[in-house]
Amino acid sequence: MTSRVEPDDRPSRPPVRRLVVALVGIDGAGKTTAASALGGLLGTTMPTMVLANPSGRRTMTAWTARLGLAVPPRILDLLESAVRVVNVAANHLRARRFDGVVILDRHLHCQQALRSTRGLPRGAFLTALTRVLPAADVVVFLDVSPEEAVRRIVERGTDTERVDDLRAYRDGYLGLPEFGGFRRVDADGSLPAVLDQLEEIVVGGAQRPASADATGGTCLPGGRRSTAGRPARGVDGAAAPAR
Repeated sequence: MTSRVEPDDRPSRPPVRRLVVALVGIDGAGKTTAASALGGLLGTTMPTMVLANPSGRRTMTAWTARLGLAVPPRILDLLESAVRVVNVAANHLRARRFDGVVILDRHLHCQQALRSTRGLPRGAFLTALTRVLPAADVVVFLDVSPEEAVRRIVERGTDTERVDDLRAYRDGYLGLPEFGGFRRVDADGSLPAVLDQLEEIVVGGAQRPASADATGGTCLPGGRRSTAGRPARGVDGAAAPAR
């Protein structure tokens, strides 16, 4: 999914700089819904683009189930990782050519959390890619309870998930080394409540100018430095609380 919204001619906020925001979380957290709604909300006053980074997991799962195939977790992860990496790399290139807010629906962190859920190691390949590929300026973890996530998944009727599996998936996110730099948003509530939290995070970051530091890196909101080979920290640089 890709959407682009240009602002109207009524400037109601200060000029914005390029800001790349990744929304991550378990299935049923509302990532795609929130990304689309946030893009529409911000797009009324600032250049905004929404880009999706799917892995094709839902499609692959449906195909294998229909064919009665039992694909080993490592093979499934390899296929999903390849699709995700291509999407993430392509979308970061698109983001570099766009002056405004870029909202990424999912990121490589999603695949790393899935690996943990499946009992697989973190993996040298994905770890290396997180150091080589441009980092999102802000990574937002949409934190939803597994029970609420299952309710939403059942309601949409396109796939199925178990509470225990989603609980393990959430634990996979919480165990990521980068999780301390994520911004946490309570996603159990209504979409307007989630959007309020996201707008505060994104608008605040987009209106703070980047500045060069003594090492030649780029200081992003909250004094966070973006340098090659190092994962980005959250906007406020503080650890996100876990429920």
